[in-house]
Amino acid sequence: MPYALELVDIAKTFTEGRSTKRVLDHISLHVKEGEFVSIIGPSGSGKSTLFHLIGGLQQPTRGEIRMDGQRVTGERGRIAYMPQSASLLPWLTVRANIVMALTIAGIERGSAEAQAADWLARVGLAAEADAYPDTLSGGMQQRVSFLRALLSPQRLMCLDEPFGALDALTRLHMQTWLLSLWEADRRSVLFVTHSIEEALLLSDRIIVLSPSPATVIREIDVPFARPRSEALWTDPSFNAYKLAIYDLLKPANGSGTPTGEVIG
Repeated sequence: MPYALELVDIAKTFTEGRSTKRVLDHISLHVKEGEFVSIIGPSGSGKSTLFHLIGGLQQPTRGEIRMDGQRVTGERGRIAYMPQSASLLPWLTVRANIVMALTIAGIERGSAEAQAADWLARVGLAAEADAYPDTLSGGMQQRVSFLRALLSPQRLMCLDEPFGALDALTRLHMQTWLLSLWEADRRSVLFVTHSIEEALLLSDRIIVLSPSPATVIREIDVPFARPRSEALWTDPSFNAYKLAIYDLLKPANGSGTPTGEVIG
């Protein structure tokens, strides 16, 4: 069966005048249908650039991007994308933000309005449907942003550090909320995060990147049974995985050679 997403030997170099900067080098990875895969790496390792390439906003210097076995390098409109900030249009209500995103994706307006009303009720935001984004908390804004991605027709969701700006407690609530929705839908997800705990809680697999120019240091299969909850954080094996991944990300380990054994 073809992968939902496959990157084959991706490289990206930026050129400005006479200077060049290599950001990605020999990146090969895949996401299976219905799989939740996280990417974790040092700041500036090119994780967001990778999303720009997958979304067709930029072209790779080398390599190929495939979805469902078809070459899609440079094509736009293939993914449902959730950025680091909610990026809601401030002059539209919560409901209108969702409906507009769905109609742009090609969904008939009546169906888009019905889906928006249904899902806002499901996630406890029905009372905020006619509110404007600036009246919502950060967590509520991120829920609306996630709903836009979830309801888009594309089967691959790319989530770029969606909870990075939230406080610790709200972030934990959002992780649990995301897990409950994903368990019910099982979309293919590629998730960028700086948090090792978040990656372990959410993912089926974790891809660890080196510092820039980024390459894949290790792929880790996460063994914990689903459904999961924050109670997993007290599991001794959870902490063993956390320390092993931290060991891979240590600055002294920038060469990509692990200083300790990775479990799994």
